[in-house]
Amino acid sequence: QVQLVESGGGLVQAGESLRLTCAASGNIFRFDEMAWYRQAPGSERELVAEKISGGSTTYADSVKGRFTISGDNAKNMVYLQMNSLKPEDTAMYYCNVVAAGDWGTWHGWGQGTQVTVYS
Repeated sequence: QVQLVESGGGLVQAGESLRLTCAASGNIFRFDEMAWYRQAPGSERELVAEKISGGSTTYADSVKGRFTISGDNAKNMVYLQMNSLKPEDTAMYYCNVVAAGDWGTWHGWGQGTQVTVYS
């Protein structure tokens, strides 16, 4: 069983930066896909950033030029660097991965980390 735990969220002022971390546990060979989503109260969950292993990286228009997704397969970590934060970035941020191991393929979510930006 794979477990994902997000961390790095917090309360920051507009213009500041945060780095979110998603730590995956389990006997994982590799990440085939990794992504970050966010959801504000009363809103739909939206894709923020997605990276396909050996393929393309996609960002929501609202975060292009400010956010960067990356991963480290050796450490089973996924990151989201968030620069020039705005109040509209306030949301719960969730990690989502597709992982492969000797048990096959797994996909799922972490419990989220809260990001709050004030001005």
